[in-house]
Amino acid sequence: MRVAWMVVLICLAGQGMAQTYYQDVAPILERNCQSCHYPGGIGPFSLLTYEEVKARGSFIVHVTSTRYMPPWKADPSFRHFRNEKMLTEAEIRTIGDWVERGMQKGKKPRSHALIASASGAEPDLTLRMTSDYSLSDKAIEDFRFFVLPTNLQEDKKIAAIEFIPGNRKQVHHSRLMTDTTRRIRGIDGMSELDPNVRNFQTIPLVDEFMYGWVPGNQKIFFPPGTAKHLFKGTDLVLNIHYSPTSKPQKDQSVVNLYFAKGPVDREVYTLTLRENDIVNQPFYLPAESTPSFFIRYKVQKDISLISIMPHMHFVGKSMVVEAITPTGEQIPLVRVNKWDFNWQTTYQFKNMLKLPAGSQILVSAAYDNTSANPANPNHPAKGIGYGWRSTDEMCNVVIYYVDYREGDEFVEY
Repeated sequence: MRVAWMVVLICLAGQGMAQTYYQDVAPILERNCQSCHYPGGIGPFSLLTYEEVKARGSFIVHVTSTRYMPPWKADPSFRHFRNEKMLTEAEIRTIGDWVERGMQKGKKPRSHALIASASGAEPDLTLRMTSDYSLSDKAIEDFRFFVLPTNLQEDKKIAAIEFIPGNRKQVHHSRLMTDTTRRIRGIDGMSELDPNVRNFQTIPLVDEFMYGWVPGNQKIFFPPGTAKHLFKGTDLVLNIHYSPTSKPQKDQSVVNLYFAKGPVDREVYTLTLRENDIVNQPFYLPAESTPSFFIRYKVQKDISLISIMPHMHFVGKSMVVEAITPTGEQIPLVRVNKWDFNWQTTYQFKNMLKLPAGSQILVSAAYDNTSANPANPNHPAKGIGYGWRSTDEMCNVVIYYVDYREGDEFVEY
């Protein structure tokens, strides 16, 4: 009898203890999946409960084992980030074994709690477009301005910003700007093609790039003691690009603002490297070509980088961003080896990253404007230049930073 029991124990040890949802799978999903897959999130379905996960068990195994999900595009061998979402081989095996062995539920721990939103906290101010916008059904690119009055009675420090597209299929991207004059309100609902837009674009903005949203991007949050400054009475100005559609559709997008809860003594600034900064002009991609473009930007003062977001359109192939200090030190910032327009991210550095004055930020962006590129919007390929339309191209790097302070490299948040 004793020998028989030993055989059973050896077999169980060889097979490993059966995984359960609450003990083994839920922690993996909480770290890597639920910030997108919750009711109203950017994921197409929720994965907050055991029942929701069990119903899609085989599908989850497929998308994780092929590494289609989670969609993290930055090369981890180049640099790691604090908002990184990548499954280890062990985590992928855990999910696969759990599904294969019957998706046991296990015992729910007392401390287990469902997240409420992508941010894990309720916003302090939610601003919604004043009304539904009806998209054109003429299959045309649509660029619109919308004004969202904050009606703030006092200045606020913004610790985090979140944009939630009302129509995820049609919102191509959005840019958030700020105005304190209230003279730009007349632009609300206007098309970029309307010649009257120029009357408003001559009015200086307080922040020309407070935040930008592209597919795959999520909330940006800033380190303790730092924030974007929002003046009382500020109007948010949204510039939204809608993709073409031939069906009647509507959109009412939302901006969530999270106020700093502690003291703030440093302002967050935005540095945007653009097509005009390219050194090998012109920024033009001939048909059936695979060009690369390069940006070199000199930092004028000591700064601490918070995050970095590369941006291209559909024929983007890869992008590498690094910095060279005056002493010759190479600092890797971000590398995306296989560009995917549908998954773009604001990559947040694990700690603030110091760039001394005189450092050079170097950008190398490669494109594939050939007919062999399945992502090319033109078949056969056509020459492409700069523009905001889906069929145009861009070469941007957006960086949030603060003026450097000794010890920034060691701040944990």
